[in-house]
Amino acid sequence: MTLGGRVHETAREEAVTMTRTPPATVNRVRLWRWRRNPLRRHSDAVEAWVVLLTWVLVLAGGAFAGLLAAHTSQSAFAARQSEVQAVSAVLTDDAAGPPAAGTGYDDGRVWAGVRWTDPDGSVHTDRAKVVPGAPAGSHVTVWTNQADRVVAAPVTGSAADLQAALTGVLVAPSAGAMIWAAGWVVRGRLIRRRMAEWDEEWKQIGPRWGNLSGGRG
Repeated sequence: MTLGGRVHETAREEAVTMTRTPPATVNRVRLWRWRRNPLRRHSDAVEAWVVLLTWVLVLAGGAFAGLLAAHTSQSAFAARQSEVQAVSAVLTDDAAGPPAAGTGYDDGRVWAGVRWTDPDGSVHTDRAKVVPGAPAGSHVTVWTNQADRVVAAPVTGSAADLQAALTGVLVAPSAGAMIWAAGWVVRGRLIRRRMAEWDEEWKQIGPRWGNLSGGRG
C-alpha cells in the first residue's frame, strides 16, 4: 500500500477508534504489529519478532550464562583443590607479634618461616602466614602446590558454593544487558530503514498531497 493509501486508512481508523471507549482499544493499539491490518509493513512484523526474541534471549541467555559461570567457578575451585595438599610443618623462628595497624584485607596473621618433610624424606622450607606470637617449633598446617611451595588455602565447602553463586548472580545481568543491547541495535537499524522508506515515498506523495489540500498540506 502506498503512503497516500496508508494516510487515508490511518484517518479512517482514528475516526473509528474515537467512537470506542479507551479501555477496549488499549491492548489492540499496543499489539497492532501482531494483527493483520493494511498499515502493517513487513518491517513492522520483523521488529515485533525482534523485540520478542530479544527479551526471550535476555531472560534465557542471562540465566544460562549465570548458571554456566557458577558451574565454571565450582569446577575451578575443585581443580585448585586437587592441585594443592595440606602438610604439617613447624616454625623455624618465632612469629612476630600482631601488626600495629591492620587493613580491611588483613586476616590478622603474620609471615614466618616454616619447614616440612615430604613422605620421601625431602625437607623443604618456605614462608607462610601463621598466628602472631607463635614460638619456633610450633606445628602448623600449610598448603603446598606441586612445586613444593606454600600457597593460599583452597576455597572449599560452603565458601566455594557462595562464591560460585555470587559469580553467577553477577554474570547473569551482564550477559542479559549485552543481549538486550544487541537486540536494540538491530531494532534501531530496522527503524532507520523504515524511516528511509517513508522519506522515499513522501517524495512521491508529498507534491500530490499538497495539490489535493490546496497548498496547505
